[in-house]
Amino acid sequence: MRLAFVASETEVAQRARAALIDRYKGVEPGDADIIVSLGGDGFMLRTLHAHRTLGVPFYGMKLGRLGFLMNQHEVDNLPERIEKAHPAVLHPLEMHSICCDGVEHRALAFNEVALLRQTNQAAHLQVSLNGEVKLAELVCDGILVCTPAGSTAYNLSAHGPILPLDANVLALTPISPFRPRRWRGAILPHATRVGFATRDPNKRPISATADFHEVRDVRSVEIKQSRRNAVRLLFDPEHNLQQRILDEQFAP
Repeated sequence: MRLAFVASETEVAQRARAALIDRYKGVEPGDADIIVSLGGDGFMLRTLHAHRTLGVPFYGMKLGRLGFLMNQHEVDNLPERIEKAHPAVLHPLEMHSICCDGVEHRALAFNEVALLRQTNQAAHLQVSLNGEVKLAELVCDGILVCTPAGSTAYNLSAHGPILPLDANVLALTPISPFRPRRWRGAILPHATRVGFATRDPNKRPISATADFHEVRDVRSVEIKQSRRNAVRLLFDPEHNLQQRILDEQFAP
């Protein structure tokens, strides 16, 4: 089993990487059977983006503040743990945005795509599903579309629903909605194309962020699930991601 060890820049993660390389040697990511990511959830997202095209599974060990996508850090018996690990397939979102100057941007998000107001004024957005306008005007601080894996992140803080990993749905969650005040979002089939357009881009500019890739002064955004860019995460049986998402719904 050829393992590649990548780590965040923190001292504790770098020390852990050195210890694992000393124990198990290690190869470059392009030569690996498994990529082992050392850090928190944020670093795991960056690892997925950096190495997703290699087509190998990812195994994370928690050495950061958040570790929902990670396993516990232990140096011993790593190959045995990986052999017993359960796979979870993540399908990212694909964001296609067009800025006010006409420049187009594309990016992937394994957690969420979030639109946010850039000034002190609320955003005025039009919301469409599969080309059909569902909300002609949503006045809000922002809105996001998230995957099941990302439903316990920003989405949960915005009072969105927690989604089971195998539910084949996406969450559409407003951020501080003002009008319509009682609208709290929707759960969508995973194949839905979600469209947003700002109604007043000059006076009320918005930004769009796919995980950590931000685009400013956006005029319109389309979001859809990307089946061809799926990645596999490996989890110890006692830290199965499906069970952790379920348990999170009963957290105090």
